[in-house]
Amino acid sequence: MSIFKSATSLGFLLASVTLAPCAANAAMSDKLQDYSHVLPLSVSGKQGVVGFRLPQPVYLHARSAALNDLRVFDASGQILPFGLYVPPAQAHVQRLSVPVKVFPINATETANTQTGDAIDLDIKTAGDGTVVSVRTKAATKSGVASRLVGLVLDVRQGGQADSAQPPQFDALRFSLPPSTQSYSAQVWLEVSDDLKRWNTVGAAELSWLVNSDTQSLANDRLEFEPRSFRYARLTWRSGEPLQFQSVNIESVSQVADAPVLEKLQLQASPGKQVNDLVYRAAVAIPVEKIGLQFAEKNMVLPAALGQYRELPSRQIGQSSTWEFEPFIQATFFQITQEGQQRRSGDLAVTPTHAAQWVLRPQAASANPGKPSLQLTWQPATLIFLASGKPPYSLAFGRDKVSSATLDLAQVAPGFSASELGKLEQASAGALRVQQASATLESDAATASAAAQQRLWILWGVLLLGVAVLGTMAWRLLKAMK
Repeated sequence: MSIFKSATSLGFLLASVTLAPCAANAAMSDKLQDYSHVLPLSVSGKQGVVGFRLPQPVYLHARSAALNDLRVFDASGQILPFGLYVPPAQAHVQRLSVPVKVFPINATETANTQTGDAIDLDIKTAGDGTVVSVRTKAATKSGVASRLVGLVLDVRQGGQADSAQPPQFDALRFSLPPSTQSYSAQVWLEVSDDLKRWNTVGAAELSWLVNSDTQSLANDRLEFEPRSFRYARLTWRSGEPLQFQSVNIESVSQVADAPVLEKLQLQASPGKQVNDLVYRAAVAIPVEKIGLQFAEKNMVLPAALGQYRELPSRQIGQSSTWEFEPFIQATFFQITQEGQQRRSGDLAVTPTHAAQWVLRPQAASANPGKPSLQLTWQPATLIFLASGKPPYSLAFGRDKVSSATLDLAQVAPGFSASELGKLEQASAGALRVQQASATLESDAATASAAAQQRLWILWGVLLLGVAVLGTMAWRLLKAMK
């Protein structure tokens, strides 16, 4: 019977060791005072769903790469539903109107352009394709009368370089000379890229009417399908040809809106090896761009940026070891030449979370100085349901807590991306620090401590088992005697 009691005691011991951490986790509270940093949030109270772009202090003091330690509390301490949203790239339509160079086409009185008579044009261009002059051979003969029959338009400004994505034009706008008040005509538009092959793309009835009260009504635009071209030719099908005071061409394009970015500059400290520089960052920052800022006037530094990885010790009592893992290699530089400063730009990287960054020069003898490291990232927007009792508080800064972030469909169901981008933005008050931030143990140190703890427990269980077996053997021997 006593043998069974000993075995039962051993089982209870193992169960208590196994269930103790679970009981501790179950007893953890989740209240406002459990977090080290708090940002008061103010809203108008008119909207049910509100947004808040996470400022830099949230990323600096949060303890999780996934922002698991974010909470939104109301005045009574209740946690409000919230989700995280990174706005996608947005674009808007941009319309530009720029003047074009106009060259008149003068033909002989006998030429009839409306019936398709060919006009022999002599167009001279510069080396970059810019039109210099437009002449007709017949009009230049002495004694031959000429009249205006058309216009050649150079739609690109002189000296403007060819673009990989040329603009798309969709309209021409005309203005009358000051001496002309009323005018009406039908014009046709042809376009070309080489001044040899012309394609008809549109026509319009242009008119300017002025009544007795000097009120004017104008139809001064010729619209066509958006297209890219280099030159245009305007001819008349009805009405008297006119030398317009100005002709503007309109272009339409999709322009990407620059996202809101956060930037952080970090100062260097000595690393674990000679010439290594370490930059203490925050694990919550999703770094998208990274670069170096030099204090020296002229500096060229081929280097690798990476992280130290801590390897747990294999034996009890020995310290852990560190290994450098390069993440990106580049040549960083800053050079002043002829009064102009040239510097390496920030490097785009896959969004990366790191508590520290390590700079290691590729040449062992290189002197990197102490450049600052610049991190760039796009902050997320916190979308929360403004329920409960205001004012609200955003709390963050706590180790090893589970995420409270919900899917946006559970916070703002049915909201489109456009609606999410137009949400009312909560305003934040002064950052409040509630308690000292605890020092985070490294993953390797935590794993090593847990392994050592499990090892000691195992030894204890083995010793207890040996004691039980010894007791059983002693009692058996005593019974045999």
